[in-house]
Amino acid sequence: MSSLKLEIVQEPPFASVEEEALLNLMRTSDCLHRAFHLKTRQWGVTSTQYNVLRILRGAQPHGLTCSAIGHRMITAEPDITRLLARMKALKWIKQERDKADRRVLWTHISNAGMALLNEMDPVILAVPGELLGHLNRGELTELIRLLELARNRCGDPQAPVSCTGNHNEEGISCDGKPEPMA
Repeated sequence: MSSLKLEIVQEPPFASVEEEALLNLMRTSDCLHRAFHLKTRQWGVTSTQYNVLRILRGAQPHGLTCSAIGHRMITAEPDITRLLARMKALKWIKQERDKADRRVLWTHISNAGMALLNEMDPVILAVPGELLGHLNRGELTELIRLLELARNRCGDPQAPVSCTGNHNEEGISCDGKPEPMA
């Protein structure tokens, strides 16, 4: 019996090897995400907030627009505007209107956000080794290759999803109203 079947206490066989692989991937992703979150929470930072801070640190000194941050996120965030507002209230980021186009809002990491990342770095930079250090370089290279190959079938992973699960190119919400712009 597969290890996943034992973990989730599933008696009947999986419908296919693809189903077993997908469920293993989802279970592993959740396990790694929870382990990472346990590391960030000692600073009161969610993994999503950490990701935004990491992205903005890499975008210095120019900063990024809300949509650019959204496209660089590891995990899609449906309400990036609200996330950034919370982070601004915590003084981890600062925002300013574009001088040429007042509709554009530029987001930068603040000094407090940089200080927080600098404090977190020693712990966070050790996490990949703690979680995946038992795999050798060849296994890690093969894992990366297989994950990228699997992700190729996803289309645009950051594209909004409709209520039916289809890509929502029109930007219409489940209640028929236009989705708010990020």
